[in-house]
Amino acid sequence: MKKKPITTVVTVAILLMFGCAQSFAQQIVLTQQQYDSIINRITALEQSKIDGVSGATKQSSNITRQQRFTIGGYGEVMLTRNMYSDSWQRHITPEKYKDDKGHGRFDLPHVCISMGYEFGRGWRIGTEIEFEHGGIEGAIEMEADEAGEYETEIERGGEVAIEQFWIEKSFKNNVFNIRVGEIIVPVGLTNNYHLPTEYFTAYRAEGENSIIPCTWHEIGVSLWGIKGKWRYEIQLLPGLDSDRFTSEGWIHNGAGSPYEFKIANALATAARVNYQITPELRMAISGYVGNSFSNSLTKNTRYKNQGCKGTVAIAAFDMAFQRSAWKGHAAIDYGYLSDSYQITQFNKGMSSASPSAQEAVAQSAITATVQVGYNIFHNLPKLNAKGSKLYLFGHYEFYDPMFTVASGVSDYPYYQINRIAAGINYFPINEIAIKAEYSHRFLPKGFNNEPSITIGIVYSGFYKL
Repeated sequence: MKKKPITTVVTVAILLMFGCAQSFAQQIVLTQQQYDSIINRITALEQSKIDGVSGATKQSSNITRQQRFTIGGYGEVMLTRNMYSDSWQRHITPEKYKDDKGHGRFDLPHVCISMGYEFGRGWRIGTEIEFEHGGIEGAIEMEADEAGEYETEIERGGEVAIEQFWIEKSFKNNVFNIRVGEIIVPVGLTNNYHLPTEYFTAYRAEGENSIIPCTWHEIGVSLWGIKGKWRYEIQLLPGLDSDRFTSEGWIHNGAGSPYEFKIANALATAARVNYQITPELRMAISGYVGNSFSNSLTKNTRYKNQGCKGTVAIAAFDMAFQRSAWKGHAAIDYGYLSDSYQITQFNKGMSSASPSAQEAVAQSAITATVQVGYNIFHNLPKLNAKGSKLYLFGHYEFYDPMFTVASGVSDYPYYQINRIAAGINYFPINEIAIKAEYSHRFLPKGFNNEPSITIGIVYSGFYKL
């Protein structure tokens, strides 16, 4: 097995995470009454963000019929100029693309519509439909120049997905809840806090989005609850499909299904625990474990693959803080895949018509992120009174979807990325932010770095009717 040492930058990121936690924990002093009051508000917000559509903190039997329906969503409009080549060969022969002038991209990364309803007696449903990159536009046309033949035209590339559809029963004021359906897998920071007004960068953190599904959603069963400072969640899910693991994305494409159903030959579990240390400081650990090799459309029974499980194990830690004009978060994720050599060989031998990328898959992947912003309107009474905010922010992340590779598996060093970003977030109101960002990816020596500039506007909001 080829090993890579954890770089200095990852070590610095980890130290920053714990340093921030210790510093803020020592500075915050509140009376018990103030503390309890704020904890109640944060608990309500916590559930609202995790649920996405239903933020009630009381049994729905206490809610009037007019207040039972929730509607909302979020969306992003991004205008980006990438000052590097968009050729798929730019990493293979970097010298040919060193002086490339770059390319521009206008995009709607995510547009989501969410709805929920409180039936009463603790029963509720939640739904969320997501349109990525504008969705898909298709049409059937008759071509006059081709003897009147009918042709299917794809006018826009994108994705449309049901990201959430669940039915839930709550007990004891949300101390214990059972949820069944299409649910968010609560592993890592992004899968729990993915609304565009919850992070400063124009796009979601590249690191987590590169090695695990974001937003990760599966059909499964969830047990979750909130008690005081704690929030817990345990899930039973179908396993990932190792056929679709890749070099650049590790297990990212293994969720969901290209078929009309989700294969569940192997099951997996995910869990998360949040601890609200103070009203302004939250920490969480999360994890996932499940087999993936048997979760294909057809099982492979060849002798050389006997005993191959493809166990995916992920461990993650994240924290968030907000005090005075300061706000930020940090996270680190590490993932391990057993039998990566066998999976690599099996995938490379699959038919070109299969959904497999037929690529090398790493034994482990890693990412670390730190992001901090300062609201310069905080000390300007007139602007602060209006609720407007202007954050100056800095962002750093390291990620490597091929952190370690098994012996005999090809390693691609250009996937090891250090990325910095800096810019502003202007909030004229709480639900809308205008973002401007300069980003720079630093690749290993011998490859071309990748700077970019992005301007965008985002929205997120949920309303009870």
